[in-house]
Amino acid sequence: MINLQPYSNPQYFLILLAALLPIIIGLYFGKRLKIYEALFTLVFLVLTFGGVKWQEGINLLLWLVFEFCLTFAYQHYRKQGKNKTSIFYLTVILAIIPLTVTKFMTTQPAGSVPFVVGFLGISYVTFKTVQVIMELRDGTIKQVDPGTYLRFLLFFPTISSGPIDRYRRFKQDYDKAPSRSDYITDMQYAVRYIFQGFLYKFIIGWFFGTLWLPKIEHQALAVGNMVGGLKLSWWVVAYMYCYSMYLFFDFAGYSLFAVGISYFMGIHTPMNFNQPFKSKNIKDFWNRWHITLSFWFRDFIYMRFTFWAMKKKLIKNRIRLSQASYLIDFLIMGFWHGLTWYYIVYGIYHALAIIINDIWLRFKRKHQKQIPHNKFTEAFAIFLTFHVVCFSFLIFSGFLSQLWFGWK
Repeated sequence: MINLQPYSNPQYFLILLAALLPIIIGLYFGKRLKIYEALFTLVFLVLTFGGVKWQEGINLLLWLVFEFCLTFAYQHYRKQGKNKTSIFYLTVILAIIPLTVTKFMTTQPAGSVPFVVGFLGISYVTFKTVQVIMELRDGTIKQVDPGTYLRFLLFFPTISSGPIDRYRRFKQDYDKAPSRSDYITDMQYAVRYIFQGFLYKFIIGWFFGTLWLPKIEHQALAVGNMVGGLKLSWWVVAYMYCYSMYLFFDFAGYSLFAVGISYFMGIHTPMNFNQPFKSKNIKDFWNRWHITLSFWFRDFIYMRFTFWAMKKKLIKNRIRLSQASYLIDFLIMGFWHGLTWYYIVYGIYHALAIIINDIWLRFKRKHQKQIPHNKFTEAFAIFLTFHVVCFSFLIFSGFLSQLWFGWK
């Protein structure tokens, strides 16, 4: 059986575009072929999670049954007019248990786990489930339709690595076919995004990630002066820049593929990147980088913890409360990336960067007459933010573990 990694090779795109033709023709004539779309999704899920990855496919099926039962049990509970906080917390905890177990088990030494845990994309579909449960509790979602919910969770263009859509926005697109003129515009965007994705992932990303990064890594490990247990040289700086560029172009290219295929299917999956290296400060960066993930964390962790802490009067000072919320938000993001020291430090680093940025912005507002603001200061802000971000990616890469003896 063929096993294909999403957006990984030309064979995948040839099969994908051939299978998309009936959907494209149907939407062009104003009809959404829901039965064909369901079969189309099933085929590509089998291609992704079948063959040698059959255990991941079984895990996906088990996860789906569990989360479906959980979501609709909670919906039934809310329809009865009940809204106990303890039941809500229990439902959310149960929803994230499969993801938590997967993250923990995948950090175990190779060979110590005798079976495959989780599946490709478990984080992103779990975030969708938690979002729906929270919005059911808030009342912003009144009713979850089983068929639409199934397609929302298993929407194959985004299942492996996002972007993370919202149920209400997805349902609005899925419930109707776009007009012909709107769909022609969608196809124009789709073609543009896919070609841009090829440029990012398979050309620029290949240069940084495949051609240059291994050579720079080899040089950085081979030469350098020992400083505090770290082997440092200018090659480490080169690695930082090269890895940062590779990370952006590879992931942004993938996201463009996912958005482009979504547009071919008449679904306006939100963009995930918006020129992040033009950011003027670290908060601006997180409004431009992995946007759907950062907004998910903002809405469902940062804001909810802030409101909860205000209600419980845990921290009366609003500035201190905001700082605590940032720390919790990014610490959880760090743990989500993996139970490894450099992911956790990456999260703490960004929390501290945003806290320092907020302190600076308050100081700047207070002394705006004394602090110059012009194109040169803006250029310096972009330059500084870029380097703060690149250093965070050096931490995120785990390369410091290789440079630091005893932390391999």
